Amino acid sequence: MKITQIGLLIAICTITSCKKESQNNLSPTPEPRLIFKFKFDATQDRLGSNGQLISVPAGNGAQSPIFNKMSANYIELSPVATTALGAGKVLYRAPERTLPTMDKAIEFSQSNPVGEGETLFSLPLKEAIGTYAYLRLSLAYQNYNIQFRVTVAGQTTDQTSTIASFIGYRTYIESVKVKNQTLAVNDAKLQGFWAFENPLTNTINFGQAPQGATTVPNPLFATSPIPAGSCVVTGAFLDNNLITPLVITGTETNDITIQVSLSTNQSFEWTDTNPNGKWEPLLNEPVVDMGIRGMKPFIQK
Repeated sequence: MKITQIGLLIAICTITSCKKESQNNLSPTPEPRLIFKFKFDATQDRLGSNGQLISVPAGNGAQSPIFNKMSANYIELSPVATTALGAGKVLYRAPERTLPTMDKAIEFSQSNPVGEGETLFSLPLKEAIGTYAYLRLSLAYQNYNIQFRVTVAGQTTDQTSTIASFIGYRTYIESVKVKNQTLAVNDAKLQGFWAFENPLTNTINFGQAPQGATTVPNPLFATSPIPAGSCVVTGAFLDNNLITPLVITGTETNDITIQVSLSTNQSFEWTDTNPNGKWEPLLNEPVVDMGIRGMKPFIQK
């Protein structure tokens, strides 16, 4: 009888132990997250810095690049149209470097450029509880393919190549790989610095757009302006083209994915000194604008 009772106790302990071990081995339920992803849309409205429709100025040429990568250096959720920049829910700030002049610069070497559909940034939903009508996102780096025209030895051809451009307020660049070639910079560059890879010579040309020329659409410019030289693009959360605030309660059980749709509609712009609608870098046609032409954030369904 005692042996039977001892055996029973051993069996119970074994079962209990196995049950606890099984429970301990269970994977925890993933925490629901707020996820941001880019979409690049050449058919989206072409906006100016005040958020209104705008056409290409006379004397300039423009084209819609094919985007490879983009990075952001600041993400903020803004409750209402009068919320000042920085007074909303700031979700992300990119690493910065302090320069000898004591100015700040985005640290390009620590940036994370992503392509369309890739995750730009995410965080647990419980860290972003609130109701938000607008997204404010500062764009920093772009990499895209463009068309250009070149005449060599009397032969004129249209070619495709890649440009890396920096539209953040200021960026410290050690080096940047444009496509196949790498440009060493080791300096801080203001908004509008660009590097173009010439596939005919396997070399890199680079330049600087005029100060203040980069378009940064902000439909709230009258109630919530942004500093000159920044690239904080503003867009309302939409559903069927109606402003529909993003609501985060912290009790969600599934991820919320925000598709950040950026207008690339004729976003690469130059002075067309040889007025043919073709960018001709060997004729030194200057790049004057490379700013995104609008932003529409959607909740992905």
